Amino acid sequence: MSAMNNRYEFVLLFDVENGNPNGDPDAGNLPRVDAETGRGLITDVCLKRKVRNYVDLTRAGSEGYNIYVREKAVLSEVREPAYEAAGAKKDTKGAEVVQQAQKWMLKNFFDVRTFGAVMSTKENNCGQVRGPVQFTFSSSIDPIMPQEVSITRMAVETSKEAKDQAGDNRTMGRKHIVPYGLYRLEGFISAHLAGQTGFSEEDLALLWEALINMFEHDRSAARGKMCARKLFVFKHDNAIGKAPAQTLFKRVSVARNNPASPARAFEDYTVQFDKTPVPGVELMEML
Repeated sequence: MSAMNNRYEFVLLFDVENGNPNGDPDAGNLPRVDAETGRGLITDVCLKRKVRNYVDLTRAGSEGYNIYVREKAVLSEVREPAYEAAGAKKDTKGAEVVQQAQKWMLKNFFDVRTFGAVMSTKENNCGQVRGPVQFTFSSSIDPIMPQEVSITRMAVETSKEAKDQAGDNRTMGRKHIVPYGLYRLEGFISAHLAGQTGFSEEDLALLWEALINMFEHDRSAARGKMCARKLFVFKHDNAIGKAPAQTLFKRVSVARNNPASPARAFEDYTVQFDKTPVPGVELMEML
């Protein structure tokens, strides 16, 4: 794999229609909301989960593209082969063994060399890895208006429920939705940290692929319709970078066409990408 020698930033715009993009377990699974602004929030780990799922789906069985943080995984057991490859027992504490085990993890797990991982627990210690790819929390362009919708199931779970309802056999439930929300994710890729983890140009290409396609394979009744809409990438011509990230992010602006009317589709917004040349930075629109 070829080494990655360029710093990157990127902006991903995606939307949700009649769904709950990221429920908050501390608020009855309501869509996450910034209490002060009313804007919707989606955590970084939520979207990293979707990237992991996409890579797992499309690269399953490919060498070097295993996923470390998988649903219901026992992480210490996942790390055990790293110690076997290092020729040591799982309770070995030598720094050299930990380093060798960490190298094995980086070589075999896409998400470890991409996002990093805390693997420094007592059993099968593989140390800590700081990943080159970092996501911010995503925020909706406008305030969202979460709605609670009543739903009916034409069946009951137990015979006791059926008896209590005299055979009516209906159960009521609720689901929370956002009628429409356009969200913005900003991200960073460090060439310096990529060199430490082995994150390569091939890994980078897979990351762009995952960001564009991750919602296509993550459908559920709860999440409604989610779509990636735009992906803007800023590529610096060296590892250090030629412009501050915040000035590059400002080159992507989003405005509602009719502020007096609530947005219900991506077409209700105008997205502008300022392509005025920046010395040492390539401006790319990948979606």
